[in-house]
Amino acid sequence: MPKTLLLMRHAKSSWDEPQLSDAERPLNSRGRRDAPRMGRVLAPLPDRIVSSPAVRARTTALLVAEAAEYTGPIVFDARIYEAGVPELVQVTRDQPDACHRLLLIGHNPGLEAWVSAFALDTLRFPTAALAELELELSSWSDLSASTPGRLVRVVRPKELR
Repeated sequence: MPKTLLLMRHAKSSWDEPQLSDAERPLNSRGRRDAPRMGRVLAPLPDRIVSSPAVRARTTALLVAEAAEYTGPIVFDARIYEAGVPELVQVTRDQPDACHRLLLIGHNPGLEAWVSAFALDTLRFPTAALAELELELSSWSDLSASTPGRLVRVVRPKELR
């Protein structure tokens, strides 16, 4: 059975509190509006959500899940924070095979690089953007950075406003 990988960049974060570390930055008002919008386009729902634990990604995951009425597991994986494509691939490879539709919430530039590789073109992946990829895999552990897949759609929050 093919796998579906949903890649989402965290929603827009705030820079209003310069004393906060990068990982502690919260969402700004636009981010708090965009995350639920994106949650409402998650049909069918993922079997599992795996997110960076950074505050802006964690909050995005929780707002997306609430808006989508998602009740499955949400896992916070520190490897996603500041991850490049190889680390994102490894996180994805470590997911249970019972999960057929996975949502991974993280950061640029890693997500944009991975989505662009699937699109075979440089693709703009702004905050809260969502990419849906179909992968011909029966097991997540078989995934590599060069696994063939089909980019089904990219949804950007600006398109939903």
